[in-house]
Amino acid sequence: MKILITGGSGFIGAYFHRDLAALGHELVTIDLIDPAPGSLASQSTFVKGDIRDPKALDRAMDGVDMVVNLAAAHHDFGIAHDTYYSVNEHGSQMVCEAMDRAGIKDLVFYSTVAVYGDAQTPHEETAPTAPNSPYGGSKLKGEEVFNRWVDQGDGRNALIIRPTVTFGVHNFANMYSLIRQIHSGKYARFGPGTNIKSLSYVENIVDATLFLKGLHGEKPNREIGSFEIFNFIDKPDLTSTQISNVVSECLGKKPAPAMPYAVGMLLGLPFDVIIKITGKNLPISTARVKKMFKTETKFEADKLLNVGYQPKVPLKEGIDRMVQWYRESGKDENAQWHQPPAEPVMS
Repeated sequence: MKILITGGSGFIGAYFHRDLAALGHELVTIDLIDPAPGSLASQSTFVKGDIRDPKALDRAMDGVDMVVNLAAAHHDFGIAHDTYYSVNEHGSQMVCEAMDRAGIKDLVFYSTVAVYGDAQTPHEETAPTAPNSPYGGSKLKGEEVFNRWVDQGDGRNALIIRPTVTFGVHNFANMYSLIRQIHSGKYARFGPGTNIKSLSYVENIVDATLFLKGLHGEKPNREIGSFEIFNFIDKPDLTSTQISNVVSECLGKKPAPAMPYAVGMLLGLPFDVIIKITGKNLPISTARVKKMFKTETKFEADKLLNVGYQPKVPLKEGIDRMVQWYRESGKDENAQWHQPPAEPVMS
C-alpha cells in the first residue's frame, strides 16, 4: 500500500515511518519541514509543501491509497487563534478535496482529547465536546470536516484518533521538561499531586492505529465504522506525583519532597508578570503550577480496549525508555520547535 503522511517529518510521523516501512508499505511525506538527515522519513518520497496548498497536495497524493493526517498547529504558545483554524480546519478541508481529486477513500486523522475541554467526566468518545482552547476547537472543526466528507458516501472512511499528551524518545515537550528538571535537581512538587494526568506513549498510539486499520495482521474484534472516533490513553492512569516519582526512580534519584500548593502559586506570580511583559514562554507560572499539580486531565480508553487492543509497552516502561534516551543523548540535543505560518505557503 502507498500511504501519505502529512506532517510526516515530525515526532509521531517518525514512528509511523518506522512501523509502516517495516510492514513493507511505500511511504510519502508532505511537510513544510525537511525530514531529519538519515531518518526513515528522509529515505521515502518527500514533498515539501503546506496542506493548505492544493498543488502540493496533488503532487503528494499521486498514486496514494491512504492518508494519515498528522499535520497540525498544536503548540499551546506562540500561535495565533486564526492560525489554528487555518491549519486544523481549513487544512483538513483541503486534504478532503485533494483526496477526492486523487480518488482516495481512506483516511486517519489525529485529533486530540482537548476537544472535550470543560465537558463533564467521564471523557469517553460519546461525551459532549466543549473545547476551551483554539487548539481543541480547531481540531473539533477538523473532525467535522472529515465527518461531512464521509457522509458523501461512495466508500469514504475516516478513523479519528484522539490522543492525550503524547511522549517518547525524541520528543521535547512536557515529559522532556519534567525529566530535565528532575535530572538537574530543579524540580519542585507542590501539594499532594493526586490529580490524574492521562498519558499516551508514542509507540503504543501508532501501534493502536495500525491495529484499528488491520495493517499488521491483528484485527479488531468488531468492524470499524466508516467514521469512528477512538480516544488513545495508556492505562492505568498515573497521578502527577506518581509520574514524577517514576521519572525519579528511572534516573536513580529520590522523589522530590512536596511543598504546600500555595507556595507554588506565590512563586509563580513574578513569572506571570514577566511573561505578560515579554511574551516569553517561561517554564514557571501560576498557570503551569495549577496545570501540573491541581488540574486533572483524565480520559477514558475503554472503547479501544473493548475492540481487543492491548498496548505493547507498559506506561512505566515507556517513561523509562524516554529517560534512558535522555541520559544517553537526549539531554545534549536541542529542541526544534516548528510553528506553521499564519498564511498558507503556496507553490
